[in-house]
Amino acid sequence: MRLADKVALITGAASGIGKETASLFAQEGAKIVAVDLNDSDGEKTVSEVNSAGGDAIYVNANVSKSSDCEHMVKAAEEKYGKLNVMFNNAGIMDSRDDNAQVTEEEVWDLTMAINLKGVFLGCKFGIPAMQKAGGGSIINTASFVGLMGAATPQVAYTASKGGVISLTRELAVIHARENIRVNALCPGPLRTELLMKFLDTEAKKQKRLVHIPMGRFGEAKEMAKAALFLASDESSYTTGTEFVVDGGITSAYVTPE
Repeated sequence: MRLADKVALITGAASGIGKETASLFAQEGAKIVAVDLNDSDGEKTVSEVNSAGGDAIYVNANVSKSSDCEHMVKAAEEKYGKLNVMFNNAGIMDSRDDNAQVTEEEVWDLTMAINLKGVFLGCKFGIPAMQKAGGGSIINTASFVGLMGAATPQVAYTASKGGVISLTRELAVIHARENIRVNALCPGPLRTELLMKFLDTEAKKQKRLVHIPMGRFGEAKEMAKAALFLASDESSYTTGTEFVVDGGITSAYVTPE
Protein backbone atom coordinates (compact mmCIF):
# COMPACT_ATOMS: atom_id res chain seq x y z
CA MET A 1 0.00 0.00 0.00
CA ARG A 2 1.23 3.44 -0.95
CA LEU A 3 0.73 5.08 2.48
CA ALA A 4 1.50 2.14 4.77
CA ASP A 5 2.69 3.22 8.23
CA LYS A 6 1.89 6.89 7.55
CA VAL A 7 -0.32 9.19 9.61
CA ALA A 8 -2.30 11.74 7.61
CA LEU A 9 -4.16 14.78 8.93
CA ILE A 10 -6.84 16.08 6.58
CA THR A 11 -8.74 19.32 7.17
CA GLY A 12 -12.13 19.86 5.60
CA ALA A 13 -12.68 16.11 5.89
CA ALA A 14 -16.46 16.21 6.27
CA SER A 15 -17.18 16.57 2.56
CA GLY A 16 -15.83 16.99 -0.94
CA ILE A 17 -12.12 16.56 -1.55
CA GLY A 18 -11.37 16.00 2.14
CA LYS A 19 -13.89 13.21 2.54
CA GLU A 20 -12.79 11.40 -0.61
CA THR A 21 -9.14 11.78 0.36
CA ALA A 22 -9.72 10.36 3.84
CA SER A 23 -11.29 7.28 2.29
CA LEU A 24 -8.58 6.81 -0.33
CA PHE A 25 -5.67 7.43 2.04
CA ALA A 26 -7.10 4.89 4.49
CA GLN A 27 -7.44 2.33 1.70
CA GLU A 28 -3.76 2.89 0.97
CA GLY A 29 -2.77 2.17 4.57
CA ALA A 30 -2.68 5.59 6.27
CA LYS A 31 -4.08 6.29 9.70
CA ILE A 32 -6.42 9.25 9.37
CA VAL A 33 -7.01 12.33 11.51
CA ALA A 34 -10.15 13.83 9.98
CA VAL A 35 -10.63 17.50 10.89
CA ASP A 36 -13.67 19.69 10.38
CA LEU A 37 -16.16 22.01 12.08
CA ASN A 38 -19.14 19.98 10.89
CA ASP A 39 -19.21 17.32 13.59
CA SER A 40 -22.01 15.19 12.18
CA ASP A 41 -20.49 14.86 8.71
CA GLY A 42 -16.97 14.67 10.08
CA GLU A 43 -17.92 11.79 12.34
CA LYS A 44 -19.65 10.17 9.37
CA THR A 45 -16.41 10.31 7.39
CA VAL A 46 -14.57 8.61 10.24
CA SER A 47 -17.30 6.01 10.69
CA GLU A 48 -17.17 5.12 7.01
CA VAL A 49 -13.37 4.83 7.06
CA ASN A 50 -13.40 2.61 10.14
CA SER A 51 -16.27 0.48 8.84
CA ALA A 52 -14.22 -0.19 5.71
CA GLY A 53 -11.34 -1.48 7.83
CA GLY A 54 -9.39 1.75 8.21
CA ASP A 55 -8.17 3.55 11.30
CA ALA A 56 -9.42 7.12 11.77
CA ILE A 57 -10.30 9.65 14.44
CA TYR A 58 -12.28 12.88 14.21
CA VAL A 59 -11.10 16.23 15.59
CA ASN A 60 -13.23 19.37 15.69
CA ALA A 61 -11.14 22.39 14.72
CA ASN A 62 -11.57 25.84 13.26
CA VAL A 63 -8.48 26.18 11.08
CA SER A 64 -8.48 29.96 11.44
CA LYS A 65 -7.75 29.59 15.17
CA SER A 66 -4.21 28.94 16.34
CA SER A 67 -5.25 26.94 19.41
CA ASP A 68 -7.45 24.64 17.32
CA CYS A 69 -4.67 23.94 14.81
CA GLU A 70 -2.23 23.21 17.60
CA HIS A 71 -4.80 20.86 19.12
CA MET A 72 -5.43 18.90 15.92
CA VAL A 73 -1.72 18.21 15.43
CA LYS A 74 -1.33 17.18 19.07
CA ALA A 75 -4.31 14.84 18.68
CA ALA A 76 -2.55 13.13 15.76
CA GLU A 77 0.66 12.69 17.75
CA GLU A 78 -1.11 11.54 20.89
CA LYS A 79 -3.22 8.97 19.06
CA TYR A 80 -0.78 7.71 16.46
CA GLY A 81 2.63 8.87 17.69
CA LYS A 82 3.62 10.99 14.70
CA LEU A 83 2.50 13.01 11.69
CA ASN A 84 3.67 12.24 8.16
CA VAL A 85 1.13 13.90 5.88
CA MET A 86 -0.65 17.22 6.36
CA PHE A 87 -3.41 18.00 3.88
CA ASN A 88 -4.45 21.62 4.47
CA ASN A 89 -7.63 21.32 2.48
CA ALA A 90 -10.32 23.22 4.41
CA GLY A 91 -11.68 26.22 2.56
CA ILE A 92 -14.72 28.34 1.83
CA MET A 93 -16.18 30.05 -1.22
CA ASP A 94 -18.58 32.70 0.03
CA SER A 95 -21.54 33.32 -2.28
CA ARG A 96 -21.21 37.04 -1.50
CA ASP A 97 -17.69 37.12 -2.95
CA ASP A 98 -17.69 39.25 -6.10
CA ASN A 99 -15.62 42.06 -7.57
CA ALA A 100 -13.66 44.57 -5.50
CA GLN A 101 -16.43 47.15 -5.45
CA VAL A 102 -19.16 44.75 -4.34
CA THR A 103 -17.35 42.38 -1.98
CA GLU A 104 -17.74 43.38 1.65
CA GLU A 105 -14.73 43.59 3.93
CA GLU A 106 -16.14 40.91 6.22
CA VAL A 107 -16.30 38.48 3.28
CA TRP A 108 -12.68 39.24 2.42
CA ASP A 109 -11.55 38.78 6.04
CA LEU A 110 -13.44 35.53 6.54
CA THR A 111 -12.15 34.06 3.28
CA MET A 112 -8.55 34.98 4.10
CA ALA A 113 -8.87 33.66 7.65
CA ILE A 114 -9.91 30.19 6.53
CA ASN A 115 -8.35 29.75 3.09
CA LEU A 116 -4.96 31.36 3.72
CA LYS A 117 -4.41 31.81 7.45
CA GLY A 118 -5.76 28.28 7.98
CA VAL A 119 -3.05 26.88 5.71
CA PHE A 120 -0.40 28.96 7.48
CA LEU A 121 -1.51 27.69 10.89
CA GLY A 122 -1.65 24.10 9.68
CA CYS A 123 1.95 24.43 8.54
CA LYS A 124 2.98 26.33 11.67
CA PHE A 125 2.05 23.40 13.89
CA GLY A 126 2.39 20.57 11.40
CA ILE A 127 6.00 21.27 10.42
CA PRO A 128 7.46 20.75 13.91
CA ALA A 129 5.64 17.41 14.11
CA MET A 130 7.11 16.39 10.76
CA GLN A 131 10.57 17.47 11.86
CA LYS A 132 10.23 15.08 14.79
CA ALA A 133 9.01 12.35 12.44
CA GLY A 134 12.00 12.74 10.13
CA GLY A 135 10.12 14.42 7.31
CA GLY A 136 6.80 14.35 5.56
CA SER A 137 4.54 15.76 2.89
CA ILE A 138 2.39 18.89 3.15
CA ILE A 139 -0.34 19.39 0.57
CA ASN A 140 -2.09 22.75 0.47
CA THR A 141 -5.30 23.08 -1.50
CA ALA A 142 -5.05 26.08 -3.81
CA SER A 143 -6.93 26.51 -7.10
CA PHE A 144 -6.42 27.18 -10.77
CA VAL A 145 -7.84 30.66 -10.16
CA GLY A 146 -4.78 31.44 -8.04
CA LEU A 147 -2.80 31.08 -11.25
CA MET A 148 -5.19 32.49 -13.84
CA GLY A 149 -7.97 34.51 -12.27
CA ALA A 150 -11.66 33.63 -12.48
CA ALA A 151 -14.24 34.30 -15.19
CA THR A 152 -16.90 34.74 -12.51
CA PRO A 153 -15.67 37.47 -10.10
CA GLN A 154 -14.60 36.13 -6.68
CA VAL A 155 -11.74 38.41 -5.64
CA ALA A 156 -11.34 37.20 -2.05
CA TYR A 157 -11.25 33.53 -3.00
CA THR A 158 -8.86 34.10 -5.90
CA ALA A 159 -6.51 36.23 -3.80
CA SER A 160 -6.54 33.69 -0.96
CA LYS A 161 -5.60 30.85 -3.29
CA GLY A 162 -2.83 32.92 -4.85
CA GLY A 163 -1.51 33.41 -1.35
CA VAL A 164 -1.58 29.67 -0.72
CA ILE A 165 0.55 29.11 -3.81
CA SER A 166 3.14 31.68 -2.73
CA LEU A 167 3.20 30.36 0.83
CA THR A 168 3.68 26.84 -0.49
CA ARG A 169 6.67 27.84 -2.61
CA GLU A 170 8.43 29.58 0.26
CA LEU A 171 7.89 26.78 2.76
CA ALA A 172 9.08 24.24 0.21
CA VAL A 173 12.37 26.08 -0.15
CA ILE A 174 12.83 26.59 3.59
CA HIS A 175 12.24 22.95 4.53
CA ALA A 176 13.52 21.07 1.48
CA ARG A 177 16.64 19.77 3.24
CA GLU A 178 14.62 18.57 6.20
CA ASN A 179 12.88 15.94 4.04
CA ILE A 180 9.66 17.96 4.24
CA ARG A 181 7.96 18.46 0.89
CA VAL A 182 5.34 21.17 0.38
CA ASN A 183 3.12 21.28 -2.70
CA ALA A 184 -0.01 23.17 -3.74
CA LEU A 185 -2.82 21.13 -5.27
CA CYS A 186 -4.58 23.34 -7.82
CA PRO A 187 -7.93 21.84 -8.83
CA GLY A 188 -9.95 23.11 -11.72
CA PRO A 189 -13.69 23.64 -11.30
CA LEU A 190 -15.18 20.68 -9.44
CA ARG A 191 -18.68 19.30 -9.13
CA THR A 192 -18.68 19.77 -5.38
CA GLU A 193 -21.25 21.35 -3.10
CA LEU A 194 -18.83 24.22 -2.43
CA LEU A 195 -18.59 25.32 -6.06
CA MET A 196 -22.14 24.45 -7.07
CA LYS A 197 -23.45 26.75 -4.34
CA PHE A 198 -21.35 29.55 -5.82
CA LEU A 199 -22.24 28.77 -9.43
CA ASP A 200 -25.91 28.83 -8.53
CA THR A 201 -27.33 29.49 -11.98
CA GLU A 202 -26.98 27.61 -15.25
CA ALA A 203 -25.45 30.72 -16.81
CA LYS A 204 -22.68 30.78 -14.19
CA LYS A 205 -22.02 27.06 -14.69
CA GLN A 206 -21.76 27.46 -18.45
CA LYS A 207 -19.43 30.44 -18.03
CA ARG A 208 -17.00 28.05 -16.35
CA LEU A 209 -17.60 25.01 -18.53
CA VAL A 210 -16.93 26.89 -21.76
CA HIS A 211 -13.27 27.21 -20.71
CA ILE A 212 -12.68 23.54 -19.86
CA PRO A 213 -11.34 21.51 -22.79
CA MET A 214 -12.72 18.30 -21.24
CA GLY A 215 -16.17 19.91 -21.14
CA ARG A 216 -17.06 18.82 -17.62
CA PHE A 217 -16.48 19.65 -13.98
CA GLY A 218 -13.90 17.59 -12.15
CA GLU A 219 -14.76 15.17 -9.36
CA ALA A 220 -13.54 15.20 -5.77
CA LYS A 221 -12.32 11.62 -6.21
CA GLU A 222 -9.98 12.79 -8.95
CA MET A 223 -8.43 15.34 -6.61
CA ALA A 224 -8.01 12.68 -3.93
CA LYS A 225 -5.98 10.61 -6.38
CA ALA A 226 -3.74 13.59 -7.09
CA ALA A 227 -3.30 14.18 -3.36
CA LEU A 228 -2.37 10.52 -2.95
CA PHE A 229 0.55 10.94 -5.36
CA LEU A 230 1.77 14.01 -3.46
CA ALA A 231 1.39 12.26 -0.10
CA SER A 232 3.19 9.10 -1.18
CA ASP A 233 6.89 8.43 -1.63
CA GLU A 234 6.26 8.29 -5.37
CA SER A 235 6.55 12.11 -5.34
CA SER A 236 9.80 12.09 -3.36
CA TYR A 237 11.47 14.61 -5.73
CA THR A 238 8.42 16.86 -5.99
CA THR A 239 8.28 20.01 -3.88
CA GLY A 240 7.29 23.64 -4.32
CA THR A 241 4.99 22.86 -7.23
CA GLU A 242 1.59 24.04 -8.35
CA PHE A 243 0.18 20.57 -9.04
CA VAL A 244 -2.53 21.49 -11.52
CA VAL A 245 -5.42 19.06 -12.02
CA ASP A 246 -7.91 21.07 -14.03
CA GLY A 247 -9.22 19.33 -17.12
CA GLY A 248 -6.99 21.56 -19.24
CA ILE A 249 -8.54 24.89 -18.23
CA THR A 250 -5.23 26.67 -17.61
CA SER A 251 -4.04 25.64 -21.07
CA ALA A 252 -7.03 27.17 -22.84
CA TYR A 253 -8.13 30.01 -20.60
CA VAL A 254 -9.62 32.96 -22.47
CA THR A 255 -11.66 35.99 -21.50
CA PRO A 256 -15.36 35.35 -22.20
CA GLU A 257 -17.05 37.52 -24.78
